[in-house]
Parts: sequence; structure tokens; C-alpha cells
Amino acid sequence: MNNRFEKTDRRTHYCGTLTAANIGERVAVVGWCQKQRDLGALIFIDLRDRTGMVQLAFDEATEKSIFDAAFGVRAEYVLAAQGVVRSRGAEAVNKNMATGEIEIAVDGFKILSAAKTPPFAIVENSDVKSELRLTHRYLDLRRPDMAGNLIARSKITKLARDYYHENGFIDVETPILVKPTPEGARDYLVPSRVHPGKFYALPQSPQIYKQLLMCSGFDRYIQIARCFRDEDLRADRQPEFTQIDLEMSFVTEDDVIAVNEGFIKHVFENFMNLPLEVPFKRMTWHEAMERYGSDKPDTRFEMELCDISDIAAGCGFGVFSGAVADGGSVRGITVKGGASMSRKEIDSLVEFVKSYGAKGLAWYKNAEGAVSSSFAKFLTEDEVNALLTKMNVETGDLVLIVAAKNKVVFDSLGALRCEVAKRMGLIDKSKFNFLWVTEFPLLEYSEEDGRYYAMHHPFTMPMDEDIEKLDTAPGEVRAKAYDIVLNGTELGGGSIRIHSEELQSKMFSVLGIGEEEAQVKFGFLLDAFKYGVPPHGGLAFGLDRLVTLLLGLEDIRDVIAFPKVQNASELMSKCPAPADAKALEELCIAVTAEEE
Repeated sequence: MNNRFEKTDRRTHYCGTLTAANIGERVAVVGWCQKQRDLGALIFIDLRDRTGMVQLAFDEATEKSIFDAAFGVRAEYVLAAQGVVRSRGAEAVNKNMATGEIEIAVDGFKILSAAKTPPFAIVENSDVKSELRLTHRYLDLRRPDMAGNLIARSKITKLARDYYHENGFIDVETPILVKPTPEGARDYLVPSRVHPGKFYALPQSPQIYKQLLMCSGFDRYIQIARCFRDEDLRADRQPEFTQIDLEMSFVTEDDVIAVNEGFIKHVFENFMNLPLEVPFKRMTWHEAMERYGSDKPDTRFEMELCDISDIAAGCGFGVFSGAVADGGSVRGITVKGGASMSRKEIDSLVEFVKSYGAKGLAWYKNAEGAVSSSFAKFLTEDEVNALLTKMNVETGDLVLIVAAKNKVVFDSLGALRCEVAKRMGLIDKSKFNFLWVTEFPLLEYSEEDGRYYAMHHPFTMPMDEDIEKLDTAPGEVRAKAYDIVLNGTELGGGSIRIHSEELQSKMFSVLGIGEEEAQVKFGFLLDAFKYGVPPHGGLAFGLDRLVTLLLGLEDIRDVIAFPKVQNASELMSKCPAPADAKALEELCIAVTAEEE
């Protein structure tokens, strides 16, 4: 097994860094066997590490014991080799390999460990099922594209630290074991052994602590923060995730936005090698909903919503007029060239909007020489013409309409325009369209609970001119809140915070949190407000989402080393798992058996 690989000859180069400039040099490399090719008198091994591959060559000049050892090598064996870099010769160059001009003539070799045949090939762009890849994640991460994703994430994280440090931010770690806060998403609870019956929570964000750092005079705070939320997963969500989290004192919305536009510009210029124009476009929440049906609109294509409630209100079609009479609206999108869609394709779009709460989808197809519609027969000719004119319908177009409560209309049409654009290939994937969405509603009303909830969190500052509405029309109050959106995905969000104890108490009252309850939950923050708190605000980027978008990936799990799956479990380690009975006893916890 030793075969003359000297301990003093440590690795001198990574595999993928060798070039023709190294010809004639003696080098030592280590890594995994990608492939062994036995040609009788010749053996070649492609040796792989995280930087790439290089070819090891064994021939008639190779010592017999080394040649014999190479003969027994199989895929994923861990190897150490040393030798002299030489040219492959023009006829043997491998243009598909970055190191394809060279190879190492091996004269020192060692098998560091053998390997079983892996359950899937360690190659780029694997089509292996994600469940198998995640079960053997340590193998999946050997694949060059996956390794590249994590290396890219590391580079972007460093760019963040460097940028904010250069702009006067101080990196401060906030606690991972915090006080449970029942507002918003569910906490992950951690029982205390020292304090039986009491619990810590894992932080949903460092929100309160970073505000307290502003009270402490740190002025500019930054943290690459781990956060935890016990909520249902989606493709772009994980129960534990990482934020680029920051807070600033003595600032307005414009100040926070400007410094973070600078960060995005810094990343694009240094990681993507792309120039980026700032400032980014801004749009109020109200305008975004009216035009795109979404507070994170994808602006790479048109197809904006059109409100036809004025035409629908008095028409004879009960689905339309009834929605308006019920306080809702009738809106639609015009799909240019969409008349080429078949009835089957349109029916699939009808099913699509139902998943967003719509009961159906009305449509009108103006194909060349033939008009068909699901609703035109219920309207007069003048009403149909008015609708077509308002929606700018031309020959070859397709109209898709939803009539319902506004939330359902916006949710369904906002998703539908993206789905149609995807199916018709209308999205220019080379574009990076950034947008700030501002002036979010401060509160949202729950019909089920009969109370208001904070749309972001209860520490968000209302717009100055709307503060008086907290008593009279809380649903109309706008917030000094802002989200940054890239190509239809929320990259991050933040707000200016309340820095008045009186206003914070008023906010708690509007949310149905009494004075006594507020003291129990947030007393330490309210106490801090008594000792001089500066105006402050901040923002948090989702690091996982940012890396996913910059790399053009579909699944956020591909930029996380050991992610969870849809049910919040990890397939590799099989967590979560039952706890030891003795540990539960020490924690004073009894687990009830789940009923079958």
C-alpha cells in the first residue's frame, strides 16, 4: 500500500490548478479516483479533488509495485500520487478537461483508502433521484457541480463580510437560545434541564437583539445569522436557513436601501463579473399588487393585470357582477399570441388557478378567423367590445379572467401570469431585474381570528402620515417597510423600526397584546426604550436564496450542505429521531404516543 509515497512529500498542488506552465515540475497530488482505464501496458487514472481533475499516467517506465497498485484502483478510491508533470502530446489532448494538455508521470503512489461502488455516479448534472442523493449527501457533495455551489456560497459570504466591514458595520453574534415569541411563525422549542418546565426557542431572526444593539450604541451591526422557523416547507424554504442580517442607527429608508444596493452591486461586479446600475427601481406595494398581483413581481415580461370591474359590475354574467357586488373585483391578463393554446392547455390553466383559491377561470380566445369564449355569450356585444378594448386584445390573443375576492384574484392571477410566461418561453433568463417594493400595509386582518396581525413584525414603524389611523382605520396604515425582489423572488426585506416606547405600546394594543402581556413577552425591549433609543432600521437578505438565484438554480437545497426535505427531516442522518428516555426524564418531559 505504501509504494514509495513519502510522508515528506505533502500535496503541492490541487488537481485542477495544474497547467502546461507546470510541465517539468515535480508535484504531489491527492484526491479521489474518478475513473481508472486499463489499457494493458498503460493505466490512466483521473484523480479528482474539489478544484477539478488531472490524469495520472502509469506506463512501462513505472515501477512494477506502483503499476500493480494502480491496476487495483476503482472509482472513489482515495489516492496520493507524486511525479513529474508532462505534456500529453497534441494528439492526446482532452479538450473536455481543464487540465487536458498535461498528465503526471507517477513515480510515487499510495492508496489511502479503498471504496465500495457508490450508489450513483459521481458526475455533474446527475439525474439520480433527489432522495437517493440526499440519503448519501456526502457522496452527492463530491460531484463537481454541487461542490461548486458550496464554494460559490462561500465566496458570496466573504463578499458580504468584506463589504459591510468596509462600510463600518460591526460583526456581532446574537444568541441561538432565546425567549419563545409566539407571534408569526412557530418556534422550535428547546427544553431547559436546569429550569424544569421552561423552554428556550431557536431564533426566527435576531430581530430584538439587533434592535438592542442599536440601543447599545453600535450604530451598524452585521451578522451571518442562522435562523429557524417551524413552518410548512416550499421549494425555496428550509426550517433552518441563513440570513445576511444587518441594522443601522440614525437612518431613513433611503439610507438602508442605498447601502444594500451597494452590496448587491459589489456582489455582481466581484462574483458575477457583471456591471449593475443603481439605484434600482422602486414600486409601492399597492402598485405592485394592482399591476402584477404580487408583492414580489417578476418584471422580466409584461402581461400586467387589467381591472375590468367597472365593465363587469353591471353585466348579465352573475359570476362577474356577483364578485363586484360582494366587494371583490374582476381582473384579467392578456396573453399576446396566446390564442395558439389548445382547449386542453387552457383547461390546465383553469385547474392551476383553483390551487390559489379561484373557483374558475374565464377565457376569451381571439384566433385568426375564429372566436371562442367561456363567458362572451353572457355579455352584450357592447360589453364584450368594451372589455376587449380595455384589455388591448388583438387577433391571436388570449384573455384570462378571475372574478373573486381581491386576495384570491391577486394570488391566482399573480401566479398565473408567471406560469403562462414560463410555458410560452417569455422569460429572458439572462436578465436580473431588481425592484424595491415599498409602503407595505402595516397590518393584515384575520377573518378567522377576528384581529389584526403585523404583516412583517410588531416593531415596524408606520408611515408618519398614517400614525393617526392606528385608532380609526388600522387596515389602511402603511409601513416604512421595504422588500428587495429579484426576478419574482423576495431576496430580503426590512423596515424602519419603532423607536418610541409610546408608539410601540400603541402597536401592541392594536395587535391585541395588552400591557401586562407586552411586559411578559417584550418587557426587556420596552425597558431599553426608556434609556434613549436612536431611530433605526435594517434588513435581512436570505443568503440561500441569493446564492440560488445567482447560480441560476431551481432548488434552494442545492446550495445548502445538508438540507432538509419537504417534511423537515434529513434523509442522511434520519433526523429528527426519538430522544433517549433518560434524557427526557432529566428534562421533565413525557412523550405521548401518537394515535394510529
